[in-house]
Amino acid sequence: MKFRRKEATGPAAETTAETTTETTSGATAETTAGAADASSGTAGGGARGSGPFDASQVEGDGVDRADLGSLLVPALAGRELRLQVDEKSGQVRAVMLAGSDGACEFQAFAAPRNGDLWSEVRPQIAQDMVRRGGNATEREGRWGTELVCQMPVRRPDGTTATQPSRIIGINGERWMLRASFLGRPAIEPDATADWEDALAQVVVRRGAEAMPVGEPLPVRLPDDARRVR
Repeated sequence: MKFRRKEATGPAAETTAETTTETTSGATAETTAGAADASSGTAGGGARGSGPFDASQVEGDGVDRADLGSLLVPALAGRELRLQVDEKSGQVRAVMLAGSDGACEFQAFAAPRNGDLWSEVRPQIAQDMVRRGGNATEREGRWGTELVCQMPVRRPDGTTATQPSRIIGINGERWMLRASFLGRPAIEPDATADWEDALAQVVVRRGAEAMPVGEPLPVRLPDDARRVR
């Protein structure tokens, strides 16, 4: 497990250019130490239409998961778990699975019971993309309506490029999980079901405390996390 420093992110509708830029240059074909086969007994088994799960659905299932507080992530073959940490506060702001052909960054937010927070924030995310010089179009996917985005980014050498991404929102029990696919799963969504299967095995632990709608659920840095630059 690795972690990187990044700038702070905000409520559920906000997006950051820093995240996409870092991922483009940093995702590698590394596997989490001790990773097991993705199909070996994980809750939901990667079956299409199942997961991500609420923590109440997987209690006592015997699956070993990295405990990040509000997120529980199983070991997945071909995927390295990375945490992105706010430089100033030291708090974990997002979690990423990185692989040889792309990455998936995800974050959980507080949401109303039986609500549809994703339908509320999706137009705001699209508008933010346009405001920053990009564009976003809607498509129907595994979990409903998602956004296919193109965002201009600056490479380390100063040149500009276009960063494709695919943003998905999944409503749960008083939570919403927002995920951004980068690389091949963003460009070829119909040919990369394995990335969606990986996301489907994520578990969200909402907690019972009251939180403002759209507030990021806290993620903690495990003791065995290794910092990389």
